Amino acid sequence: MIKRFTFLALLLVVNLFASAQTKDTTADKQTHTLGTVEVRGYLDRRPMLNVPASVSVITQQQIKLQPELSLVSTLNTVAGVRMEERTPGSYRLSIRGSLLRSPFGVRDVKVYVDEFPLTDAGGNTYLNTIDFNAVKGLEILKGPDGSLFGANSGGVVVINAVPPIKDSTGYSFGLNGGSYGLLHQQAAVQQKFNNNLLSINQAFQSYDGYRDHSYMRRTYLQVADQWQYRPNSQLKFFSFYSDLNYQTPGGLTLAQYRNNPQASRPATATLPSAIQQNIGISTKILYGGISNSSQLNNRLKHVISVFGNHVDFANPFITNYEQRKENSLGLRTYLEWNAAKENPLNWKVNVGLEWQKTYSDINNYDNLAGVKGNPQTLDEVNTDQHVFFARYTATILKNLYAEAALSLNYYSYRFQNNYPIRQINFTNRDFSPELMPRVALSYQITQNFIWRTSVSRGYSTPTTAEVRPTDNVINTDLNAQTGTNYETGFRLRDAYDRFLFDASVFYYRVNDAIVRQLHPDETEYYVNAGTTRQPGFEFYGTYWVLPQNSTTFIRGLQLNEAFTYSPFKFGSYNVGGNNYSNNRLTGVPRTTSISSVQFLFPERISTFLQYNYTAKLPLNDANSAFASGYHLLQAKLMWTCLSGKKYRVEIYVGGDNLLNRHYSLGNDLNAVGNRYYNPAPLRNYYAGFNVRF
Repeated sequence: MIKRFTFLALLLVVNLFASAQTKDTTADKQTHTLGTVEVRGYLDRRPMLNVPASVSVITQQQIKLQPELSLVSTLNTVAGVRMEERTPGSYRLSIRGSLLRSPFGVRDVKVYVDEFPLTDAGGNTYLNTIDFNAVKGLEILKGPDGSLFGANSGGVVVINAVPPIKDSTGYSFGLNGGSYGLLHQQAAVQQKFNNNLLSINQAFQSYDGYRDHSYMRRTYLQVADQWQYRPNSQLKFFSFYSDLNYQTPGGLTLAQYRNNPQASRPATATLPSAIQQNIGISTKILYGGISNSSQLNNRLKHVISVFGNHVDFANPFITNYEQRKENSLGLRTYLEWNAAKENPLNWKVNVGLEWQKTYSDINNYDNLAGVKGNPQTLDEVNTDQHVFFARYTATILKNLYAEAALSLNYYSYRFQNNYPIRQINFTNRDFSPELMPRVALSYQITQNFIWRTSVSRGYSTPTTAEVRPTDNVINTDLNAQTGTNYETGFRLRDAYDRFLFDASVFYYRVNDAIVRQLHPDETEYYVNAGTTRQPGFEFYGTYWVLPQNSTTFIRGLQLNEAFTYSPFKFGSYNVGGNNYSNNRLTGVPRTTSISSVQFLFPERISTFLQYNYTAKLPLNDANSAFASGYHLLQAKLMWTCLSGKKYRVEIYVGGDNLLNRHYSLGNDLNAVGNRYYNPAPLRNYYAGFNVRF
């Protein structure tokens, strides 16, 4: 903590120095350095300041400040969000403690790419297949919000991947490389034909990794086309193909971690090593969707999207070789009806539905050093998920914004075993329809000070990977988890857009929480584990101490802070004859603080520094083992060396973990044999360039 306070003190000194320089240079109060940030995840564009929800927006400019390697560092700048990378390419994403049920990947959070759901009907979200440079912006809607998006308990992430149609023709190419064999290349083409914009993105990334047996490779291609066939009507096509392969070195015990953090999981008396079994993940996904947005008249709008994907997934593990083939399809549509212009009450109604179906062939074989052997279990699991939703919003007397929304959620799955027992008919499991209401208010106390409050219900059904986990036993007794979230907060900015503060306090109580457990042979299963109590505080602030100018040596100075306090605990929790009631929630640090400073200098040179403090966290439900807290420092120096009307050349260099700390990013929770730790890279560097013309 001493070093953290030292860093903050340094920022304060810089703040005072910059403030002294601004006495004569900030007289022009017309300088707008933050601008109006809009949220479009709630079906329409709305200034973030007035949205009655905990929403964070990450712009493309903010993304470019981070290493062009993965989204981990970017998403961790959002209070309440924790993204981990157990090994290169292996992401875990949680919002407000939803990591509890996620050994890997993304669960309990619903992800969209623009208006297309990336999360399928079975709860799978292959976020790691998307390339960093394909992301043009992010919106994170924190807390349960099923009123428009269906079942979820953690929140919603919207990835903006398609550029706006107003963008012009352009071409870009980028290349970067760095420590541990990093190589990342990307190219993009945008071609505008009258009212049509075609954009193509291509990328390739490879990385040897810090640890033994941690090589990753990803090939990515994305195509999007937008046609504005009427002034307020647009047809959009979106598709991507991704081929991702990465090795998984496996977890280490504390002694192994301290002895050699670069090692992969060694063999034991009964089990082979990670290298001997050649364990890893292979994911090939083809995704496509078409949407049409049509303004039928000046008060009525209709939006419809159809989408689908095909996934080939393979995971040779220590004890088996899992192979999945998944096919998904879906539809999302809604109507929007607005009040007449002369109506003094500015209201809007949305009514719609989202339907998804996923067909999964999930097969497990003996793992013969990375090659499929004899079959162990062959299953078919088909999931159906659909939601009807409605929302009413109104602005009352200009200062009060009210929102009431409700969704009706349906979920079912059917399964059939093809080996070793050949079932003739499918077995069905239908969940009772569930209502998810949400009521929210925001009040504009002054023009730039908004108070908000909301109450919402969370409902999250078991995913396919939880219903049919790696122990190959289909668990028909696993129920959905539910809960209620109470929240209030405020947003404050100044009249000249130099600073923005956003704070929230919330209390979320989850019933029938889904928790991962492990058998002695390391295969997993899931249980409903009673309740969790999740009170929390989140704060985000950004402040241009020195607004952008063209006269001083420091041409701009911006400070940012994202602080999270999460004293989450189990409520009543008994499993396997053990009572874990009132223990700290597994995998959740009590405190995180992400502080950053950006300097702008003459000649289009800028520097970005970011400091990450993460407190210790419990590694198992018993709270008998904890991962140590850590302090991380990263830096990036950027120079736009050439810039004109038709071209732009950017060069950058950077470093991560500059304090050279040993830490584990992506711990294996409740691990058998106390193999909790997945060590992250020590001090590392990168450099690259981007050309746009």
